[in-house]
Amino acid sequence: MTRSSVRLKDIADKTGFSVNTVSLALRGSPRIPEETRQLIRTIAEALNYLPNHIAQSLVSRETKTIGLILTDITNPTLMRTAQAIELELADRGYGTLFATSNNDPEEEIRALEMFRSRQVDGMLIYPRSHRKLDHIRKIRQSNYPIVLLVGDPDSGIDAVCVDERCGAYKATRHLIDTGHRRIGIIDSANPLGNLEKSEGYLQALSEAGITFEPVLTADPQGHSVMKGYWAMDQLMSTANRPTGVFAANDSLAIGALRWCQKNGVNVPKDVAIIGFDNIEFAEHAATPISSVNYAVDIVTELAVERLMRLVAAKDALPDPRVTMIEPDLVIRESTTGRS
Repeated sequence: MTRSSVRLKDIADKTGFSVNTVSLALRGSPRIPEETRQLIRTIAEALNYLPNHIAQSLVSRETKTIGLILTDITNPTLMRTAQAIELELADRGYGTLFATSNNDPEEEIRALEMFRSRQVDGMLIYPRSHRKLDHIRKIRQSNYPIVLLVGDPDSGIDAVCVDERCGAYKATRHLIDTGHRRIGIIDSANPLGNLEKSEGYLQALSEAGITFEPVLTADPQGHSVMKGYWAMDQLMSTANRPTGVFAANDSLAIGALRWCQKNGVNVPKDVAIIGFDNIEFAEHAATPISSVNYAVDIVTELAVERLMRLVAAKDALPDPRVTMIEPDLVIRESTTGRS
């Protein structure tokens, strides 16, 4: 008998109990004695029985699955968060379906449609753009549980996220406080309208009375180590080089550090570098890199908790709520010890 053909009736015939008794036993109902439950579970396992979740979902209106959409599967922070989310949902009895938009708006829409067609109970999303959210907002307005993992307080969609503007401000302020006045930024988010980090950078410069110089900005057109390497090459090719650099993620910062090593530039004596996300590789780089900490555990716990509240609310979702987590700096050798 194949796994797909095993029915409750087959287990009932094998055990001598009714189909109803078998169904209750496999659901762990206290109405069935433990000894009977154990016997039925043993026979079900021997027959390779798998419950029909599709049939169950038609009754309960729940599939016990959550969709998770990432922008980039190679991003270390997104993968750490995805793993934490999967474990958190598993503890609550939910499975996780993954999709990646690859920073493509059409792929993001396809992922949304795919998850809805599979009737997942809710979605957690890293949106490609933090501002262009009409396609997601429309789904939320139809009482569909969605929580964003990057937040805009005015989006009309629930979100739990690290305050990127605050983190970038703190990183830039740290460079200023350690004596830097010419501070460069490596950030590829502006074309997508994801301005939080550049806004934090500009705010810190303004408050310190430092004039913003466009020549000290580099768009790496990506998020990888190699993109950071060539962006650093651009910044350090200016006539008056920066003495400090803020990179929008740690992979870019590692690339910037590698450029310095290849070109005889001492970090932090000649140029200080600070990144964002606090990934493991930043701590163990040849010169450990200072970074803005992305609190994976806190984001995961709060985002899943909020989504579960929305799922439980059924068709009467509460008003959207955005939770912004203030990040801390992790200071390492890449920004200290300058003489």
